[in-house]
Amino acid sequence: MREALFCQKLNQGKVQCLLCPHKCIIYPNKKGICGVRENKEGTLITLIYGKVSSIALDPIEKKPLYHFYPGSSILSIGTTGCNFKCPFCQNWSISQVLPEEIYLEEISPETLVNIALKNKSIGIAYTYNEPFIWYEFVFDVSKLAREYNLKNVFVTNGFVEEEPFLEIAPLIDAMNIDIKSINPDFYRKLCKGDLEKVKRIIVLAFEKGIHIELTNLIITNYNDKKEEIIELIEWVAEISKDIPLHFTRYFPAYKFIEPPTSLEIINFAYEEGRKRLNYVYTGNVRDVRGSTTYCPSCGSELIVREGYFIRKNLLRNNNKCPYCGYELLIYVGGNLS
Repeated sequence: MREALFCQKLNQGKVQCLLCPHKCIIYPNKKGICGVRENKEGTLITLIYGKVSSIALDPIEKKPLYHFYPGSSILSIGTTGCNFKCPFCQNWSISQVLPEEIYLEEISPETLVNIALKNKSIGIAYTYNEPFIWYEFVFDVSKLAREYNLKNVFVTNGFVEEEPFLEIAPLIDAMNIDIKSINPDFYRKLCKGDLEKVKRIIVLAFEKGIHIELTNLIITNYNDKKEEIIELIEWVAEISKDIPLHFTRYFPAYKFIEPPTSLEIINFAYEEGRKRLNYVYTGNVRDVRGSTTYCPSCGSELIVREGYFIRKNLLRNNNKCPYCGYELLIYVGGNLS
């Protein structure tokens, strides 16, 4: 156990966690909404410092990040818990359980960095469950990783307060942020979160120069209205047409039994996205077109993916289209345009 950051002590032994917008007021011997930050005799502690539930060497495309060193591998780690309560969660078996309900292996920042270096990983991805609730450990690992020129990647719901985010932002190289819906009611009713707080972190990350890609899981009967999909696309375009947007097909998981997203809706989202954004992708579908990076200028196929693996890559050494010279917003060979 480690004392948690971003909190204040209140009367009668209570503490208030200030890490995420829930700002939980926690009574002695109780936990916050995330299930991993507990009030121990008037002190807020994290129950998951150095505790890992999952570790793997993944393709960067699995995050999904398609514009951050395509074809590379990254050491990916997760723990347990989440500050959202999504009933459709794909990783519910680790994100929606308490630390005492799952096997967690003890590991140090030094060990993780050594594993990443030994396996020629480009860095470390904090993923599988919500990394910001793992803040104290993730911060220490990220700081050490940066010393060894390893990249830090966050796969996140973006539900974190500005102060802790801005403190760790200089250590973050890339983020895939879930934007679950453009409808505030969806966040309130299903995720127990706040859309505006997530949108603010997306904008802040972009302004800080962090490479960001966004993922929207389209769920049958919940966030699959065509007008909402268009509204989401237009909001992303207002920030930058160069932000890659991934539309992912939903399949029943956890507490949800809605039928899988219709391919017609996935195709609609893809086509509408391509009208307004430079980079749009689809996930959980067998469609090479939806996982291909095209030149926004001349339309040429530049990176062709099959699943998480790359079959063709014309941007291995630079980010310029070999056909028309257009510079794509993509990390290749250590550079970003």
